[in-house]
Amino acid sequence: MKIVIVTDAWFPQVNGVVTTLNALQIELKKKNYQVVIIHPSLFKTTSFSIYPEISLAINPWKIGHYLTEDMDYLHIATEGPLGLFARNFAIQNNIQFTTAIHTKFPEYFKKLLFIPLSLTYGYMRWFHGKAYRTFVNTSSQIDELSSRGFQHLTLWNRAINKNIFYPRQKSSKQNYLLYVGRVSKEKNLEDFLKLETLKQKIVVGSGPMLSEYKKKYKTVKFVGPKFDNELAQYYSDADVFVFPSKTDTYGIVMIEAIACGTPVAAYPVTGPRDIIINEINGYIHIDLHVAISHAERINSKICAESIESLSWSDVANTFEEGLIEVSHEFITT
Repeated sequence: MKIVIVTDAWFPQVNGVVTTLNALQIELKKKNYQVVIIHPSLFKTTSFSIYPEISLAINPWKIGHYLTEDMDYLHIATEGPLGLFARNFAIQNNIQFTTAIHTKFPEYFKKLLFIPLSLTYGYMRWFHGKAYRTFVNTSSQIDELSSRGFQHLTLWNRAINKNIFYPRQKSSKQNYLLYVGRVSKEKNLEDFLKLETLKQKIVVGSGPMLSEYKKKYKTVKFVGPKFDNELAQYYSDADVFVFPSKTDTYGIVMIEAIACGTPVAAYPVTGPRDIIINEINGYIHIDLHVAISHAERINSKICAESIESLSWSDVANTFEEGLIEVSHEFITT
């Protein structure tokens, strides 16, 4: 059985969407599915103005060449150019498909470009409205999207690679607070950077605001992107992982930190609200200082054990159960 997944986010990008889709395809292949990823590198691309490191297809109308008659399932993972043209192609050719909402684009665009939420949510509602099913990350997100008129929503959890993210022996005696992720405005990172604390603050990651933040926050240690075992060691060595974002749908970095035995301090918003159990694996509060002070008292072993049940195998099973077979009565162009 052949599953075609269309995404505007793929390697070399480093983000939750790419992590999820890569882990998903690995698990689906174990189930003997043929998985084909349609991504921007297969097309002519240009850099996204807000994020130069992100490539977008400039000839997405050619996607029909990749949506062939031998595919059994079609999943459209993103709402960008490739996702949009795949959606339209599918509707024009009576092809059933599923979609997913990985990112709070309306909140991103409001923060970065001052575009009203009503416009971008209107687009998102239109985009996903024809899907047989739309996968979303958390129960909170289902409630939020349902209140905005979205339909056919299915909970689709996330997981981590347990061979990499597990509690490790601390390699550093330094006490520090950690942030991992994109260094950008929409991540609300400055709430972390400007925290008044005696502990060292360390930022792992890169992004469009890296140079500016380095100059502005000279006491913060910016170490650049880290991966796999090196990243896991940063998690394990930290006293608390701080997640200041208010616009993420989930936040895989949070469960990576928790799996390493490091509690999370965050705001009580979608994502953290669904992952963090106060006094068990972190603490959510409207004041990050309060959240950190509670989180740093949490036992590392209890923290790590709180998410032991999460697995990419279960994530793939939920995805598989939610798929819908395409109609083969169409002509490709």
